[in-house]
Amino acid sequence: MIKTSITPFKEKLSSPLTKQQITVLQINLGKLCNLACSHCHVEAGPKRTEELSPEICQLLIKIIRTFTQIKIVDLTGGAPEMNYGFKPLVEAAKLANKEVIVRSNLTIYFEEEFGDLPEYFAQNQVRVVASLPCYLADNVNKMRGNGVYDDSIKALQWLNKLGYGKNPNLILDLVYNPQLASSEKFSLTPDQVKLEKDYKEFLQEHFGIIFNNLFTITNLPVGRTKLHLERKKLYAPYLQFLESNFNSNVVENLMCRDQLSVDYLGNLYDCDFNQMMNLPAKTRDGENLTIAKLLAASSLDLIDEIQTAAYCYGCTAGCGSSCGGALV
Repeated sequence: MIKTSITPFKEKLSSPLTKQQITVLQINLGKLCNLACSHCHVEAGPKRTEELSPEICQLLIKIIRTFTQIKIVDLTGGAPEMNYGFKPLVEAAKLANKEVIVRSNLTIYFEEEFGDLPEYFAQNQVRVVASLPCYLADNVNKMRGNGVYDDSIKALQWLNKLGYGKNPNLILDLVYNPQLASSEKFSLTPDQVKLEKDYKEFLQEHFGIIFNNLFTITNLPVGRTKLHLERKKLYAPYLQFLESNFNSNVVENLMCRDQLSVDYLGNLYDCDFNQMMNLPAKTRDGENLTIAKLLAASSLDLIDEIQTAAYCYGCTAGCGSSCGGALV
């Protein structure tokens, strides 16, 4: 008999999904971006206006300075570099001895006003995690727009000239996303170790590009990916496919366990996907959390149980998926 319903994610777990001590602060600075990628779960683009305010930026800087347990400040968007507060947050985090990650689309360096970014990243030893959903031009341009591949290659060569991928303090990672499904012939992301080898060989041979790590990320049915699947009448079948590949071994490594995700309004979520689906993080009393409440409580660890939904199967299918790639 063909299964047509989705098992609630919680029912797959042997015990409630709980938070560990928070060590990662991921900040979504806003939805403004110079690209409008077909798979973007944030639905970011050039016409979006939502971004961080000066008031929320100051509260975030206070959080970064106050809590020594935060090891990583992970800046995302949109194009995080285009949204208010980007450089103040980088500098506050570096002063507080945090690792800073910027999730960069690479093409932003060729936009007016942003040509200083590669040098700025190098000066501040920012870890660059860059989207390159394939090492072949056609696939990248199809997902991200015409000309994006060529600009991405030029940007990676620019970063290499500054020492990225070579200097141990200048880490350059790439992110692979699969093509969006157009039929029910779904597949899991390829083996991360093998695909990283393929990326490295191709980019080195054709463009002299070197980088540190490749992260393979599953397309979660959120944002534009969800809209695409719904248009193709593939949303429910895709969720069923993800559920059928559920791997209990990845649960303990899920990124939501030790991460807080903050939106441009200062609201808190267990992860960026919950943020986009407006599923807020809650205290043990069921209260929605904000960064102001964390500061008032002098604690980052106010969440017991992580909020889950059917799309969590995307992070637990096969080898698992996270902002840092495969989980096992």
